[in-house]
Formats: sequence, structure tokens, C-alpha cells
Amino acid sequence: MAFGTGLAVYFVIWWLTLFAVLPFGVTSQHETGEITPGSEPGAPAVPRLLVKLFWTTVVSGVIFAGFVAVRQSGLTLEDIPLPGYPGRS
Repeated sequence: MAFGTGLAVYFVIWWLTLFAVLPFGVTSQHETGEITPGSEPGAPAVPRLLVKLFWTTVVSGVIFAGFVAVRQSGLTLEDIPLPGYPGRS
């Protein structure tokens, strides 16, 4: 896999992982009772974005390493048995 392709795949995995990690540990301003004037009461009281960016990077790195390992192993979709698919048993 070329460096640019790997970087693009990692970026897509990282971005999808970010959206999966963002809701973890969120407490809204309404729940804490400290609503900042002019903001949405459902907005996070303490977003902890740096912690979430760190975990996003770690988790997406593990997912990307798994992707690269499967890709380097030579495993293809032809190796996965799919019953009922034309041309396969």
C-alpha cells in the first residue's frame, strides 16, 4: 500500500472513530445545573476534547494496524465463504 493511500485510510478510520468516541463521558450543562448564558443547555459541561482526541488516535491506530495486517496477509473477500452468493458454495 502506498504511503498516501495508507494515510487516507488512517484518516477515514480516525474520523469515524472520533464520532464514535465523542459521546463517551458527556455530562450536559443541564445535568450539572451550571448553564452558561447564551449556550444550549444540552451542551457538554466539560467536553474533555484532548482526552477524546488521544483515545481516538490510540483506537484508530489499533484498527489501522489490524487493517494493515489483514491486507498484508493476502486475505481477500474471495476467501470468505458467503452462502447463497452466486459462484460460491
